[in-house]
Amino acid sequence: MTRLEHTTVNLGVLSRRTGLTVLGHLEREVAVPVLEGIQAQGDLIVIPLPLVAVAVSLTNGRHWLQVPATGLELLRSAAGGNPHTLVADRGACEYLPSPDDTLGLALGVFQCSAPVYLLHPEHGATGFTPGAYVVRRQREYDHRRRTWSGGAHRLVAD
Repeated sequence: MTRLEHTTVNLGVLSRRTGLTVLGHLEREVAVPVLEGIQAQGDLIVIPLPLVAVAVSLTNGRHWLQVPATGLELLRSAAGGNPHTLVADRGACEYLPSPDDTLGLALGVFQCSAPVYLLHPEHGATGFTPGAYVVRRQREYDHRRRTWSGGAHRLVAD
C-alpha cells in the first residue's frame, strides 16, 4: 500500500486506497494541497483545535480510534449520499468521536503526526498538516427563521 506522507497525493491515489469513486468532473491527477488552518468541505468545517479549545473538551472519557489506512467515514451527506472520509497512513492519525462542544457542532477531533486527507466524491480532497483539528458541522444563517430578537441558524445540508 502506498504511504501517503512520502508521495505526492492526488485524488486517484486516495480513491484507490479507500475504494471511493470520485465524480467525473474532478481531476484525479492533480496533487491535493496540504494546508494548515481552517478548511471547509461541503457541510463540514475543520478547525485547528487551538482556535476552539475553549469550547471543545477532550476529557469526556471516550476512546481515541486509530484511523485505518483505508479511511474512516466521518459523516455521510444529509440525503444519505456521499461520505466525508478521513484518510491517513497507518499509525499517523487518531480520531476522537463526539467530543464535548459548547456549540454542539463537533463530530470529532483528529490528531495526526503526518499529513492526512479528507476525501469526498463530489468535493474532491483537502489535506491537513500534522496537528490537532476539530471536525464540525457547518451552519448558516437562515433568513426565513429570523425573529425580532435576531436570526436563526441551520446546519448546512450537503
